[in-house]
Amino acid sequence: MSDFADQIPFGAAEFAENPEPRCPCVLLLDTSASMSGAPVRELNEGLVAFKDELMADSMAVKRVELAVVSFGPVQVVSEFQTADTFQAPNLVAKGDTPMGQAIERALDMLNQRKEVYKQNGVSYYRPWVFLVTDGAPTDNWANAASLVRFGEESKAFKYLSEFRLHFA
Repeated sequence: MSDFADQIPFGAAEFAENPEPRCPCVLLLDTSASMSGAPVRELNEGLVAFKDELMADSMAVKRVELAVVSFGPVQVVSEFQTADTFQAPNLVAKGDTPMGQAIERALDMLNQRKEVYKQNGVSYYRPWVFLVTDGAPTDNWANAASLVRFGEESKAFKYLSEFRLHFA
């Protein structure tokens, strides 16, 4: 008869198989109507290229965990997963640009993931949050801006929003 105390809880199995420190990375991707055509096609191509770059680095494959939140409307496209299991989604452009709501959702996901690491004794690097957009928010973004400012100041994550796309 096996001793249940010796068994690994289901949620911790991923960390038992790969005990490397993690670097959670949330991709906040604009899929609003203004991204129709070439912009969303290039965004999709960029996701494939990003995964390819991660796969070319043996440490990144084990350590970087990707999650994708799109907005236009806000939806979690992909929960956190290591690069080797990440499948680049095929994003479709539609709707408005609820960027503030998307940022808040992504930061909630990031906080939850950090708690999972802590509960499972997994160390982690400063998380990354990438924002890729071609426009301005259409929702109330003031709270999201405050959360980003506080998170950056407290070094809870690195927020990279310089990725504004400009298409001719």
